[in-house]
Amino acid sequence: MSSLSLAVRDCSTMLRRNLLHARRYPSLTLNLLLTPVMLLLLFVYIFGDVMSAGMGGGGADRSEYIAYVVPGILLMTIGSTVIGAAVSVATDMSEGIVARFRTMAIHRGSVLVGHVVGSVLQSVASVVLVGAVAVAIGFRSEDATALEWLAAFGLLALFALALTWIAVGMGMASPNAEAASNSAMPLILLPLISSAFTPIEAMPGWFQPIAQYQPFTPAIETLRGLLLGTEIGNNGWIAIAWCLGLAVLGYRWSASKFGQDPK
Repeated sequence: MSSLSLAVRDCSTMLRRNLLHARRYPSLTLNLLLTPVMLLLLFVYIFGDVMSAGMGGGGADRSEYIAYVVPGILLMTIGSTVIGAAVSVATDMSEGIVARFRTMAIHRGSVLVGHVVGSVLQSVASVVLVGAVAVAIGFRSEDATALEWLAAFGLLALFALALTWIAVGMGMASPNAEAASNSAMPLILLPLISSAFTPIEAMPGWFQPIAQYQPFTPAIETLRGLLLGTEIGNNGWIAIAWCLGLAVLGYRWSASKFGQDPK
């Protein structure tokens, strides 16, 4: 077999290993998935009328707020799900299985690739489940074309890939699973201070740069434009730049930590 074939085989083996772990121990994934679902229901049914009235300047219309909030919730779902990758990597590191993998005749990158691809697949599945909940409570995207749906799916997958590499780096740098979970919390907190739940224009002036200059806001505005037909502007290019930059940063960070000799 060629070196490429061996690398693909090893990566596939590690991917199956991580998917089996996720299937046998689903509690972590379900707990992380519960956060965006609860926030979706909370903001739609508790705050929906008030938020829609404040944003539109007219009467309360919960259906309009559902359409506004769902793109942000979908991206928050990715940020929540990839925390599982940080915890899984930190667990492997602390239990010594990674040290054993280093001594085996396998492709060195297969361990990281297995975690990353497995986490991206879990993120996509989580987005589908949360999207189904959103549709069930009234979300509709009737004006989006097939090409826009494809672009929206591509953005979600690219965003999941970028955040997963960052999460893997956090897991590699953490001494245990608890520390990895804590260090990855910004991936859930950042959407809360973005344009996910309220327009940036409605925020205090001093807070607007914090919400604007971060990876979630341009991705949310791009996804919102693809699904609902709102103006995207240059948010699409900014979102792609964030995704590529985070993916490269996370990859180099993870590869550097993985290549270090265990202490």
